[in-house]
Amino acid sequence: MKFRVGVVISVVLCCAALLLAGCKKAEVAQKSGLQVVTTLFPLYDFARIIAGDRAQVTMLLPPGVEPHTFEPRPEDMIRINRAGLFIYTSKYMEPWAEKIITGVDNKSLHVVNAGERVSYMAGMSHEHEHDVNSGDHKHDQKGLDPHIWLDFTNAALMVDSIVEGFIAADPCGGIAYHRNAEALKKELIALDLRYRESLANCSTRKLLHGGHYAFGYLARRYDLDYHALSGISSDSEPSAERMAALVREIKSSGAKYLFAEELLSPRITETLAKEAGVGVLMLHGAHNLSRDDQSKNVSFFDLMERNLIQLQKGLQCRGK
Repeated sequence: MKFRVGVVISVVLCCAALLLAGCKKAEVAQKSGLQVVTTLFPLYDFARIIAGDRAQVTMLLPPGVEPHTFEPRPEDMIRINRAGLFIYTSKYMEPWAEKIITGVDNKSLHVVNAGERVSYMAGMSHEHEHDVNSGDHKHDQKGLDPHIWLDFTNAALMVDSIVEGFIAADPCGGIAYHRNAEALKKELIALDLRYRESLANCSTRKLLHGGHYAFGYLARRYDLDYHALSGISSDSEPSAERMAALVREIKSSGAKYLFAEELLSPRITETLAKEAGVGVLMLHGAHNLSRDDQSKNVSFFDLMERNLIQLQKGLQCRGK
């Protein structure tokens, strides 16, 4: 019996030594840290937090660029091919990502589809006439709504997928990655609670948006009646009929504000607001950052706290 116990202990110690040696070799070979390339800002910010000081995280989108119309450049493909981990949202948000993945020569590249665990909402066409909750609208059958991170329970599921990618690419950092991911998810749970409490007692639940259909998940999560001017793509063109319908909706609702989206031109929103006699408030879809926000190291949580302040004002919410 003593012999068997001794053998087991020796085997365990040997395995531990091999694992430690493997980690040391990996760390020596990877002096600059794991190279991680992400597509959109939420993925970048989540990956940055999970990575800590074990990895270098970069984002493909240049600051201020609208992601729905983004096309990767040859140098972007080179960056992905040289990385150890590539993280994208989904084929609905980045339809070009899967083509790039199939063309990558780097056999050691780990790829994360961050939206794989999420239940998607049907996409809305630019012709839709009613809110997400009414059941009386036309769906865009070509795809699903890709703005999944604006439901913070979805964001937590994205974190689960991202941390798995980190651990697969760098097993020796598993404990640190997991610890950082759990802390991040606790922050998302707390953010969700602040939204739920802050938006519970409002004069109106109508979220009227003079831009593309970006806030459907947020509206569903917090039981808001969401009306947007156009479809899920930021380059979808609203018809004159749709614009007139939104003005009528604003006037009949008694709303005092129409929401516009940062990083997109507010020209149409301002025109509609003037016609309806209401003010304009900005919301951030968090796809990307402006150069100014990037220089200030603004986080996803910073953007969402800004949004909450704007929503409380626009929906005329009262605190406890």
